[in-house]
Amino acid sequence: MSHNTFGHLFRVTTWGESHGPAIGAVIDGCPPGVRLDLEALQADCDRRKPGTSKFVTQRREEDRVEVLSGVFEDDTTDGLRTTGTPISLMIRNTDQRSKDYSDIRDKFRPGHADFAYDAKYGIRDYRGGGRSSARETASRVAAGAVAKQVLNTLVPGGVTIRAALVQIGREAIDRENWDWRQVNQNPFFSPDADSVARFEEYLEGIRKAGSSVGAILEVVAEGVPAGWGAPLYGKLDQDLCAALMSINAVKGVEIGAGFEAAELTGEENADEIRMGNDGPIFQSNNAGGILGGISSGQPIVARLAVKPTSSILTPRKTIDRTGHDVDLVTKGRHDPCVGLRAVPVVEAMVAITLVDHALRHRGQTGR
Repeated sequence: MSHNTFGHLFRVTTWGESHGPAIGAVIDGCPPGVRLDLEALQADCDRRKPGTSKFVTQRREEDRVEVLSGVFEDDTTDGLRTTGTPISLMIRNTDQRSKDYSDIRDKFRPGHADFAYDAKYGIRDYRGGGRSSARETASRVAAGAVAKQVLNTLVPGGVTIRAALVQIGREAIDRENWDWRQVNQNPFFSPDADSVARFEEYLEGIRKAGSSVGAILEVVAEGVPAGWGAPLYGKLDQDLCAALMSINAVKGVEIGAGFEAAELTGEENADEIRMGNDGPIFQSNNAGGILGGISSGQPIVARLAVKPTSSILTPRKTIDRTGHDVDLVTKGRHDPCVGLRAVPVVEAMVAITLVDHALRHRGQTGR
């Protein structure tokens, strides 16, 4: 299977399957001398790991990250530092229940990647979906945690990347109550504390029914300097969209005003500019911090839509590998809303993309 690597200069390759012995990532192109905080890396992975509440899969994984290469520490390095060589990260799988998937060995889950994988490769790992499982995203979060620390080394003042869940099904937050401090204080990663009770009641009904529901997430990157990205085929928003669309279950991405821009006039959409004491001040941010594929210095804003989890207890019509019509109920442990644990994954993919563009920008301009 090809195409397991993302990035140009900062390259992340993930490996492993949901029910294999381990999963992991290899980072190639990380600059040397970056101080690496393993506790911060683990903290990001802990935000994504399963079993943290009744609203996510009850698979029990510690998701402890082992750093196998690419770092060094002695009396001369002032802490753990990257060496510039490939960084290998590994997370062991410890709580697989492969027998839960025996019923779908020869059946295709509707809405899942089963049929497409079988059509392409003629073989598939039906235990949890193999590479198509969201389990793979733990590797991305580990690599993204490294990318965040690289960004804070490359950019004076650092870059802050924060994501939040803003809608579950038809239940949305009140944007007037947006408070980033609330995101890590509830199991929904919601920035609106008042939404938590509504989300809990709504998702509890979905969970007890054995069903699932989709979600919308929003991510904001602040501190990105103006000038990252390139016209036409190296646009920053183009690569951000590709990064976010690569996440399991994501079916739509928009930057800034996104699809709402189609309803605006030129006057409404234009982000007018005035000169301030410390540089240009934009009067709005419909562009989402990216103009002509190049960062403007404003906060970069993106939203993404996540589809409902395909594995549900409600009988669904499908076919088996012999072409017979069958009905299928998916057993096992699954997220009723995969959007909840997608928040740290979104942050990770944005961080990886921004580091890659920072290095590409430095390579071309020397800055």
